[in-house]
Amino acid sequence: MNVRERALWLGLTAATLGASAPAQAAPADSPKDARCVERLPSGRSRPPMDERFPERGTAGHVTELVVTIEHLPGERVLPGDLRVEASSLEAQRLERAHFILPDARSVPPRLEREEGDAPRTTLTVPLVPLPPEAGRHELVLPSIPIAMARASGEVFVLCTSEHTITVEDPLTNHPDAPPEPNPEPRRQLEVWATAKEAFLIGAAALVLGALLAWLFTWWRRRPRAAPPPPPPRVPWEVAEEALHDLERAGLVAAGRFDEHFERVADVIREYLGRRYGFDGLECTSRETLRVLRAITPPVAYLPQIKSFLQQADLVKFARLTPSAEECTDFLERARAIVQRTIPSFEPATHSADGSTDTSSTSHETPEAPEPPEEGGRP
Repeated sequence: MNVRERALWLGLTAATLGASAPAQAAPADSPKDARCVERLPSGRSRPPMDERFPERGTAGHVTELVVTIEHLPGERVLPGDLRVEASSLEAQRLERAHFILPDARSVPPRLEREEGDAPRTTLTVPLVPLPPEAGRHELVLPSIPIAMARASGEVFVLCTSEHTITVEDPLTNHPDAPPEPNPEPRRQLEVWATAKEAFLIGAAALVLGALLAWLFTWWRRRPRAAPPPPPPRVPWEVAEEALHDLERAGLVAAGRFDEHFERVADVIREYLGRRYGFDGLECTSRETLRVLRAITPPVAYLPQIKSFLQQADLVKFARLTPSAEECTDFLERARAIVQRTIPSFEPATHSADGSTDTSSTSHETPEAPEPPEEGGRP
């Protein structure tokens, strides 16, 4: 019960006590003579009341008594719940008059207040007429006490007037009305919480799975960095492989001596350029020798390289035709240049002060110098 209901219950209790005091003083054998008695504060006139009650009704159907009271500011109407006990005098008076108050949980009374200079409160009391027998009946609604509270907390009681109502039997127009069967059962809607949660979880899992699948596909198709290229081959391996291919090409057996000389010389020029860090194919013989002389430590096989380049220039530019033996010897000299210029690393040596020298040095097998030959590549 909320605060408003408790206030309405107190108002009804006060009204019931005020109205039933004279009845308790009356003889016990005359309960029908109990009437509602108003109790007003001294100096307070009865406030204007407007009562509306229908003249016709139907047995077993709710009719409403609407009472509008004009009162002073600060005064409040208390009853509105009217949940009286079945043994109370008010309930007995209503039952003797063939009226009952319906359950307030199904049809509650209503209390509406209008504020202003002349406050007004409208109280709507639901009543159900129940005649003792079938047919048309004329019932008299007895006066009902209405409790009001002043701003000081003083409670006074007002009584409604008696009202007459003609009650019709709901089966008046059906003299031989057959009993109606029970209505069809209504469809019950039950929320299946487990299925609802399973559906939501499944939907979320599908969305998440689709998102993960898309992310995985995107990750698989993402541009990837190219693998690092293999380390470059050392120039002496490339040169030896090229000389081996020239030997097996059969240029000497086919009598193509000039082409054999030129291709062997190009292999050595490219090898020297990669071995010592310059473009050997684009340099003349003089430029190649100038670069080789400036290298530190000096190239030990430089005289043989100079002689090799001069012989290649003679065949290419002087139009000399070499023999088969010269072609074979030229190839062997090229192999010797490659073999004698392959770098080797000496083991670590100990210096005089006891420190270890771990620096690697290029070591080439020296050969006896040959006398310089005249001529060269222009």
